[in-house]
Amino acid sequence: MGVDALSHWALRARIYSRAPMTTPHTEPRRILVVDDDPKTAASIRLYLEREGYETVVAHGGRRALELARSESPDLLVLDLMLPEVDGYEICRALRTESSVPIVMLTARTTEEDKLRGLDLGADDYIAKPFSPRELVARVRAVLRRASASGAIPDAGATLSYGDLRVDTRAHTVNSDGRPIHLTPAEFKLLEVFVRAPGRAFTRRELADRALGWDFDGFDRTVDAHVKNLRKKLGDGAPRIETVYGVGYRLGGDPDAR
Repeated sequence: MGVDALSHWALRARIYSRAPMTTPHTEPRRILVVDDDPKTAASIRLYLEREGYETVVAHGGRRALELARSESPDLLVLDLMLPEVDGYEICRALRTESSVPIVMLTARTTEEDKLRGLDLGADDYIAKPFSPRELVARVRAVLRRASASGAIPDAGATLSYGDLRVDTRAHTVNSDGRPIHLTPAEFKLLEVFVRAPGRAFTRRELADRALGWDFDGFDRTVDAHVKNLRKKLGDGAPRIETVYGVGYRLGGDPDAR
């Protein structure tokens, strides 16, 4: 679906608008939409606001960074091809200071492009041309993962494995007293592992339990998140092991270190 089709969908949304899907007395989630094409940005904004989200729009990279820091959005929809500063650089800069969820939006569709974005800390990736309804569904799913009332039931505020501490209510992680800053996707993956240390999970199970996606067979999406999680945990924490032909597990004897 190109820009003209997006405009068509935007017109239909105006004609067939319905009440926002929000809960009374709750603060609307704020989404920063970053796209250099005004028509595409306007269509995304329309669909998000139709679902009850508050939106802020930027058309350039520098402005996007300014708004990300000043407006404290709950999520970014971030196009990669931007003037001044591209989406990869924005993602890299924000990941040094924030774990705000990021959904990358781009015409680049190769596997390497997707992996590069995920390696930088993006939570999801959607390729152009896209369905606005799919984009809204992805945004909703990422926000659900990022909230305390995510897909994994809260069966206790703090989970422990060796020196690793995972606070599921505060969404904080410590390893031997050292704070570890994770993206929402990385946090949910770690929570799944710590709840069942030693159990081998397939990539499909990890996607369903932690990421909440309709898994599309892109195994390396899960691999990229696990790679980032391993890097952030470092050598002092329990190791996420590869189980060849299956997937991953949280292994090692937590008392052996």
